Amino acid sequence: MSNEAQAITKKRVVYRLPNEDAVTIRRDVTYRQSETGALTMDIYYPPDFSGGSRVPAVIFVSGYSDPGFQKMLGCKLKEMESYISWGKLTAASNLVAITYSAVDPVADVGALVDFVRQNAPTLGIDQDRIGIWACSGNAPNALSILMKQGRDHMKFAVLLYPYLLGLDGHTGTAESAKRFGFINPCEGKSIEDLPHNTPLFIVRAGRDEMPQLNETMDRFLSRALSSNLPIRFTNYPTAPHGFDIFDDSKATHEIVASILAFMRLQLLG
Repeated sequence: MSNEAQAITKKRVVYRLPNEDAVTIRRDVTYRQSETGALTMDIYYPPDFSGGSRVPAVIFVSGYSDPGFQKMLGCKLKEMESYISWGKLTAASNLVAITYSAVDPVADVGALVDFVRQNAPTLGIDQDRIGIWACSGNAPNALSILMKQGRDHMKFAVLLYPYLLGLDGHTGTAESAKRFGFINPCEGKSIEDLPHNTPLFIVRAGRDEMPQLNETMDRFLSRALSSNLPIRFTNYPTAPHGFDIFDDSKATHEIVASILAFMRLQLLG
């Protein structure tokens, strides 16, 4: 494993909130037993959270199996500083944030959602107000959650520099999934498989260096707009992949702040 790969896991989001270090974190709460042992989640609560309240939640979706991700970067996805800082920022914005470990990304996120909803009273979570956040190769798994029936409790999806659907025979997402090891459960799916009343906030990094990523996004956006899906779209022309941790600029700060505001609006009104 390269030093560069290890360094990526230590980089936090460049935007900060003054109360983010006052959030409460419940680490390694078991949500499922797998053949490899317990699968756990970390739950980030707002600074003023009280046990008797029920707070809307944002799930930070993984599209990777932990063993493969650890081989690639040396830690679980939920242990990356970027996910820890996004969790703190979300909790500091008066929402609950959930990150988690996974072995079978599709089955595990489904089990996680079911566990959270079934145990909502003891977890202090509003089971009917949940949003999802995903970036890069995690986005296809996030889209697959929205495509499942009976997901009215899913109120939005935030997608940063995401790989999206392979439309019109384009194979960029499928090829990248094989190359980088993320799951692609939306292969063969279309825009029509997405709910037409769930808001999407999509952020494009104009100088994204990941193979074919922006081409898949551009095709998706064109088709989604033609279908009149409720999309909020931001294009950051000079941003690289992972700009939220690599590009400490006013533009990045504004985008991260706008994402947090969007999540609050969709879940808190």
